[in-house]
Amino acid sequence: MTQSHPRISKAVIPAAGLGTRFLPATKATPKEMLPVVDKPAIQYVVEEAVSAGLDDVLMITGRNKRPLEDHFDRNYELESALEKKGDAERLAKVQESSDLATMHYVRQGDPRGLGHAVLCAAPHVGHEPFAVLLGDDLIDPRDPLLARMIEVQERHGGSVVALMEVAPEQIHLYGCAAVEATADGDVVKVTGLVEKPDPADAPSNYAIIGRYVLDPHVFGILRKTEPGRGGEIQLTDALQQLAQDEKVGGPVHGVVFQGRRYDTGDRGDYLRAIVRLACEREDLGPDFRTWLRSYVAEEMQQS
Repeated sequence: MTQSHPRISKAVIPAAGLGTRFLPATKATPKEMLPVVDKPAIQYVVEEAVSAGLDDVLMITGRNKRPLEDHFDRNYELESALEKKGDAERLAKVQESSDLATMHYVRQGDPRGLGHAVLCAAPHVGHEPFAVLLGDDLIDPRDPLLARMIEVQERHGGSVVALMEVAPEQIHLYGCAAVEATADGDVVKVTGLVEKPDPADAPSNYAIIGRYVLDPHVFGILRKTEPGRGGEIQLTDALQQLAQDEKVGGPVHGVVFQGRRYDTGDRGDYLRAIVRLACEREDLGPDFRTWLRSYVAEEMQQS
């Protein structure tokens, strides 16, 4: 018989990073507000949470992150100006972000890693399981990864991480999971995790990507977790303890994702994400693809 577990209703989005890889653009603008076509990256993430049924969203912010709060708040002056102009289409786009979810904010005063950022959510989350979404990974809404992870967590309890197979030489860029197969083809049991291992030491080529559904027992472990790789409190280290001792917080499972993921974590992948999403837009795609083919053809001729 399938065991019943508490329904997940809250999402946590860590957004306190400094965005140093995008300097100087992020000197005064949060990296989460950089546009991906015509929406800031963070809005895609909130929309994903809402699509999975999580409309209570806590954002972990830091210094110079006020634009994040402003984006999801009402802008009455702008709305009034658009209404007077009769620009209903742009008015709807402006209001969309403020109507998405019930937003909450807490500051991570000292940026001590992802594990510490998640720990900042403890007073808001309480004793409920919850989702964590990282803003560098944009998941295509046609591939509902988070909804599948919630389904797995509600069936098995414990925690669930999102996994993706990567080339062995790329595994050092990610947290890595040791896994065992289950009866479900896209679900594995996680028996161990290690943060950014050397390829020779990696237990698999299953990389953790930026989606988690966590049992609240993780907070107790994070409070006792010493700084790990990079001198930061690593969420991976806490999940490793959960995977090793199922009596505390239940098992850890992984959902193997094979869908469309847009990595905005570095400059090259950010540009590629914009191109891919623009090409798929009905309003932009046809003209943009025509221009892109012409541009690539010209570049090939010159080379």
